Amino acid sequence: MIGYVTLGTNDISKAAQFYDSLFEVLGGKRLMESDSFIAWGIEPDQPYVCVTEPFNGEPAAVGNGVMIALMVDSTDKVDEAYQKAIELGAQDEGPAGPRDDIDGFYAGYFRDLDGNKLNVFHMPSP
Repeated sequence: MIGYVTLGTNDISKAAQFYDSLFEVLGGKRLMESDSFIAWGIEPDQPYVCVTEPFNGEPAAVGNGVMIALMVDSTDKVDEAYQKAIELGAQDEGPAGPRDDIDGFYAGYFRDLDGNKLNVFHMPSP
């Protein structure tokens, strides 16, 4: 159902470097871009994650309670992507590991360079 999500940025160049490196770990690549907008995804017919400078010209700001969750196929991939995000300058919001409140759920939480909250997670099939 989700086609894409968009995160605001105040520095498209820094955001591009951050997400190029992070999505390389996750198997993603740039699928669309302009001077103020970039979209990454796995395939053109799957959901995208985008960054953009706000259209209204106001500074980008994070939404309280907003988080983008990126699904991967293993806990090792969660560890790798979380560590890559931290190496790229992301702020830790909860290290990669199992979450006791949901059986089998394994995730790492971080904020990108603009303060947007993301997580990388793995949930085994039932």
